[in-house]
Amino acid sequence: MDYKEKYNLWLTFDEDTREELLQIKDEKEIEDRFYKDLAFGTGGLRGIMGAGSNRMNKYTVGKATYGIANYIKGEVEGVPSAVIAYDSRNNSAFFAKTAAGIFASCGIKTYLFETLVPVPVLSFATSYLGCSCGVMITASHNPKEYNGYKVFDKTGCQLCTEDAATALNYIDRITDYGSIPFSKSDDNIELIGENVLSAFLEAVKKQSVYTKKSDIKIVYTPLHGTGNIPVRRTLGGLDVSVVKEQELPDGNFSTVRSPNPEEKDALTLAIKRAQEIGADLVLGTDPDCDRVGIAVRDNDGSYVLFTGNQTGALLVDFICKMHRDDINEKTTLVKTIVTSELGANIGRSYGVKVDETLTGFKYIGDKINSYEKSGEREFLIGYEESYGYLVGTHARDKDAVVSSMLICEMASWYKNQGKTLIDGLNEIYSRYGYYLDALDSFVLKGKEGSEKISALMTEFRGRGNTLFSDIKELIDYKDGVADLPRENVLKYIFEDGSWMAVRPSGTEPKIKVYYSICGADRAAAERKLEALKKTMNELING
Repeated sequence: MDYKEKYNLWLTFDEDTREELLQIKDEKEIEDRFYKDLAFGTGGLRGIMGAGSNRMNKYTVGKATYGIANYIKGEVEGVPSAVIAYDSRNNSAFFAKTAAGIFASCGIKTYLFETLVPVPVLSFATSYLGCSCGVMITASHNPKEYNGYKVFDKTGCQLCTEDAATALNYIDRITDYGSIPFSKSDDNIELIGENVLSAFLEAVKKQSVYTKKSDIKIVYTPLHGTGNIPVRRTLGGLDVSVVKEQELPDGNFSTVRSPNPEEKDALTLAIKRAQEIGADLVLGTDPDCDRVGIAVRDNDGSYVLFTGNQTGALLVDFICKMHRDDINEKTTLVKTIVTSELGANIGRSYGVKVDETLTGFKYIGDKINSYEKSGEREFLIGYEESYGYLVGTHARDKDAVVSSMLICEMASWYKNQGKTLIDGLNEIYSRYGYYLDALDSFVLKGKEGSEKISALMTEFRGRGNTLFSDIKELIDYKDGVADLPRENVLKYIFEDGSWMAVRPSGTEPKIKVYYSICGADRAAAERKLEALKKTMNELING
């Protein structure tokens, strides 16, 4: 069907859907809602909420859930079961209950969290409860208009390439929305909560590496999300001040433009509070509490925001120091292909092996599974530049709860030596060289935007290593590299060791450009970065 035929079909679904669609007078808006079906990307389903096949709503959630139910009944060994969790976003609880009803109607034992919890808790719970799969209703750090649907396998890892393709095949077989077994019954649904959360927190605290007291002061904001209770319980005993305006769940994220700790203004209120009390450290977790951003008090009283690469490098150095006696020939750090080499080089200096994955923490989780299966490697730490870190194997996804705990322990360790995390970062630069990392995201919405993104990737491939004069190597992941799955990513390696990567986002209508510049000093790195950014901006927006 073309988009207009789909639109007319959806007018017959129910009165609320019909009324919403009839109010749309812009033909481009109708086209955008129906020109494609909402697709599984890097982090599962994710899209703007509303009526339409390219939106998050009861029917797209229902179709995905019915497909996943058939998938686990047909492909996963054992008695089928599922656990479902949700974050603080608008409609998250409704979508979770919708999914639970469908699983239960399909004869699948279903566990449903009775209150909102972070992504890593759902990842942990899937394995802890011995379920066939887990589902998390979240759109992570996206703006308030979005929601999403992540699927986890029985180990607590998001579905990776082959399993995702098989599951998607089951979802695509559902062409009649009327066949979806929506149910309001609570039969075969068991509510869960405190016992599972306590078990998760116990597993997190086992990753603690530094418990010596310090007088460190911390300001924390959960950004209206799921982190408030688990993070604060994990940081018990430390001097933690919570940003009251952002403490409670709020699906409208009313105090921020976007609840993304990668963005400077998301931590504005937290930094203001830190200035008032002279805090050493600011922590901010996103709504589903799998990412954490930090700001550190400098000597002049200002606060310096750290990038994901900088925090990751510090964590690698700190964890390696604390585990120095445990590091052996199997000990491994895992990072993504768009993450800076700084942390990898730090790990190598301690004798740690480095493994690389495609973008998406599910691939890091999959590495952990392969290590446990083969016994050839031992996982130490995994991280990505987008503020996601994991220490420990209690989860198979990034975990801002354990990361927050370890960041605070690391800051305490430095403070007990009369230093800050800024001092620690400068020491790292003095040993390993200066690294400057940046990310540009170009939003290209709708069908035209999708087509432009595709055309840009085709153009970049066509120009090859002539895009810049000093390219040493161009790596195209589209055809597969080493043992990595195929992915629509181009990575340019420059003669001086710097690199740039280009990829369409798997969760938003964006094309992303990652820069990692290494140089003798900051000034030289900044000059090269600005030149690259200027050229890419002209190519994409020109």
